Amino acid sequence: MAEYRLDAGPETVTDVFCNTTPPVLTVDPGDTVVVRSLDCSGHLERQRVPGEERPTLLAGRRGHCLVGPIAVRGAAPGMALSVRLESLRPDAWGWTVAAAADSPLNRRLGLAGREPSWLLWELDADAGTGTNQYGHTVDLAPFLGVIGMPPPEPGEHSTVPPRVLGGGNIDCRELVAGATLFLPVTVPDALLCVGDGHAAQGDGEVSGTAVECGMTTRLTVGLETAPPVRTAHAVTPAGRITFGFDPDLNEASAQALDAMLEWMCALYGLERAAALALASTAVDLRVTQVANRTWGVHAVLRHTAVR
Repeated sequence: MAEYRLDAGPETVTDVFCNTTPPVLTVDPGDTVVVRSLDCSGHLERQRVPGEERPTLLAGRRGHCLVGPIAVRGAAPGMALSVRLESLRPDAWGWTVAAAADSPLNRRLGLAGREPSWLLWELDADAGTGTNQYGHTVDLAPFLGVIGMPPPEPGEHSTVPPRVLGGGNIDCRELVAGATLFLPVTVPDALLCVGDGHAAQGDGEVSGTAVECGMTTRLTVGLETAPPVRTAHAVTPAGRITFGFDPDLNEASAQALDAMLEWMCALYGLERAAALALASTAVDLRVTQVANRTWGVHAVLRHTAVR
């Protein structure tokens, strides 16, 4: 199996999903790619004070600054692309902003129309900590906010909303090193794009941003011809995970639970109602994120929950 490296640059990044964008790299299943991505805004230089405007790679940015597309030979609709996250190392700095947009949540919290509030983080990847300008320190748990493929429909598609078919801006804090994300292949050769490094994030990503940072990620791709779940799912250190995304929280929750029941029926040889009864004792529903114009919910079946 081969190993490649991709660094963010003018010829290797995109800020939209589009199935006609030529791949910047073509790999085989089982190959490994080391990806050096910039933060979601594509900053080329670190902020010196919180919120400072600094040069970015993409002028007139339309979405996340992503590395790709990466073509995977043999990938075809009906399969699932597996993305094994071997390691993730954040850059030495990051940022978080709150109240930066007029949103229903910011209006409900009384923050709409106010000046944004910025945190500037010093990140120590070796120590696994980040410290902001106020002296607050958090533990790091780095992951990529965006791992996804373009929709099959023609044209350019926003990187902002997550999708259960093809992934995208999933923003799930459980997709750390050691996790494998499985995404239904949406287009021939997959055309995988990755980026939007998060050094740390809580469930919900409640301000709309995490500790946004550049990231060096080592990942291995593969293909599953008979995936156990028809939508996006993952095997992570925390357990098996399924996802739901919808503007309606009830529908997002139902999507995540529906997929988990499908998985549990296969795992334990149960019919659907019995799987739901077992899920009620063993599955956690968590709000993945409240931003991105949609609700995200992930269902977690811990590895030790059913023995």
